[in-house]
Amino acid sequence: MDPLDIARWQFGITTVYHFLFVPITIGLSFLVAGLQTAWVRTGNEKWLKATKFFGKLFLINFAMGVVTGIVQEFQFGMNWSNYSRFVGDIFGAPLAIEALLTFFLESTFLGLWIFGWDRLPKKVHLMTIWLAAIGTALSAYMILAANAFMQHPVGYEFNPEKNRAQMTSITEVLFQNTAIIAWLHTVSAAFLTAGALMAGVSLWLLMRDKSADMARSTLKLGALVAVIAAVALGLSGDQDAKIMVQQQPMKMAAAEALYETATPAPFSIFTVGTLDGSQPIFSVDIPGALSFLATGSFSGTVEGINNLEAQYQQEFTPQMQEMYGQAPESYTPNIPVSYWGFRLMIGFGMLGALFALIGWWAARKGRVPQSKWLLRMAIIAPLMPLLGNSFGWIFTEMGRQPWVVFGLMPTSEGVSPGVSAGSVITSLTVFTLLYGALAVVEVGLLLRAIKQGPPETVTDPFADRDDPGRELTVTY
Repeated sequence: MDPLDIARWQFGITTVYHFLFVPITIGLSFLVAGLQTAWVRTGNEKWLKATKFFGKLFLINFAMGVVTGIVQEFQFGMNWSNYSRFVGDIFGAPLAIEALLTFFLESTFLGLWIFGWDRLPKKVHLMTIWLAAIGTALSAYMILAANAFMQHPVGYEFNPEKNRAQMTSITEVLFQNTAIIAWLHTVSAAFLTAGALMAGVSLWLLMRDKSADMARSTLKLGALVAVIAAVALGLSGDQDAKIMVQQQPMKMAAAEALYETATPAPFSIFTVGTLDGSQPIFSVDIPGALSFLATGSFSGTVEGINNLEAQYQQEFTPQMQEMYGQAPESYTPNIPVSYWGFRLMIGFGMLGALFALIGWWAARKGRVPQSKWLLRMAIIAPLMPLLGNSFGWIFTEMGRQPWVVFGLMPTSEGVSPGVSAGSVITSLTVFTLLYGALAVVEVGLLLRAIKQGPPETVTDPFADRDDPGRELTVTY
């Protein structure tokens, strides 16, 4: 077995698994901050109850996200040392900022939030959860800036003597349009995920007659956030597609299984191709829609896979042979994975928003839904955006292949030269078993907290904070 293929499988599995927790952490941190703000401003007990309940779900998810995220950084040295050496000066900068600044921001203030309920002034305590939430969003930006360099390398120069890329502008690396739009798109997806989770859990609580007053309010909030986030997701996705056409036209062509350059280009709703993904057999299209998505004009030209393959062979092959002594045989990514990953990303994401909206509509005007179908929907609604996020990352990374850094380094050149297939299989097996165990723990803790529901009554933890005779408590 080829160590390259196993290393790619390992990185893909651990990345997708880790990203199950990231959007929930980002979105739910802001929603919990909003719930606590509502309580501080109104004094209404239901908002404090909601803050405590969804805060517990947030903390469980945050802890699991930290544990699974640590593995990601180790893999760059374990299985991708050639890549790390080649672009470490650039790729490492935003990751260092994330680890030393933004993660410390979120973790420090999250710790103050957890243990400061009856120790800090009420508004200072509220500030800690907002700062922790801002830290999660900034951490996401730094990681996406590093990934954006892999999608569209800027702010560097190639040093032929050392055979590595060296940074020339940290500003270009951090603030290129690829990073900015990817962050907007990812944060929108995070709010959609958290909104669907809040709506689904609230609908389940309402139908189980647990804290109905709180559940009705959080159901409405979750559905509203999910719908607004879905709109923002569509708008940011449209801009992301236009940038993709400019920077990685092959990825867009693969996403649509567009083999020949077309003016105008149709948007494929459903396509059946050959087993090797090299030719379409049957397709259902919307005329001109892809041209509008890619160029903003219904009569725009979109390059096809075959044309781009010939162009890339002429443009990149001589350069790759000079740098590495060999070049990729093909510059076309896996068409079925790219095509269906793109559609499943959109489909599952929109289903999450739709289910949240249906749940809120069914519970409007004081109604208590009793339908078993709605109860099942409440359970699967939070899963829809999670699947959409996963397929989005699969499309983003698989659609870039065969590049680990587009136009600069093929994936085959980034793998560690001294790592054997047996070593990677061993680590892959260990990680798979470990992550499987963590999944059981995560789901078990979340289901237990949800089934218990919010406490029947809550007391203001700041009410007697100046009483010298009070007992010290830990909220979680």
